[in-house]
Amino acid sequence: MFGIKGQGKAFAIVAVLMGISAPASAGDERALYASLGEIARSPIGWVEFCAENPGDCSGGASQPRDIVMSQTAWRDLLRVNNWVNETVKPLTDMEHWGVIEKWSLPSDGYGDCEDYVLLKRKMLIDAGWPREALLITVVRDKKGEGHAVLTVKTDKGEFILDNQNENVVAWTETGYRFVKRQSQSDPNVWVSLGDSRPAVATASAHDR
Repeated sequence: MFGIKGQGKAFAIVAVLMGISAPASAGDERALYASLGEIARSPIGWVEFCAENPGDCSGGASQPRDIVMSQTAWRDLLRVNNWVNETVKPLTDMEHWGVIEKWSLPSDGYGDCEDYVLLKRKMLIDAGWPREALLITVVRDKKGEGHAVLTVKTDKGEFILDNQNENVVAWTETGYRFVKRQSQSDPNVWVSLGDSRPAVATASAHDR
């Protein structure tokens, strides 16, 4: 109905959006939201991106805000995720810029994982979504490699927009290990998500 495929968990999410599911148990509630840890170092490339694009990093400290996940909001997430994934062509930073790591908006139609994330985040913010609910997130993907995704914080849990997945899924359904992400209170502060292994949000364009 909403573009989610397979698995009982997906149907449960649809049911929640339609207001017909039973309340989650305490254990389920904990699984809806990732556990936050200590302040972490920003990913390689973020500071340089902000220096070149201050408007995408401004705002300073603010109150955390979650999206109310309506059917309209869900369709908007699917539309943005699909449009960016289909429009931007995968290209590593080395192929694109001649450097190992560079964060940039894919204005020329090419980019790697963090570039997909930056564009999805910008499109949603430009459409009126609160920055505080749209968090760039560093994970270890299924191959154990560094990867960037966009976490959308909602009253129904945390959902992931990903260039490796055409569907929007709950963070627990990605198969990834979550490492760190932007703080809801300040986009230039990053917080650990409990994985102590070092991770860099490097290109994963060839994994699509």
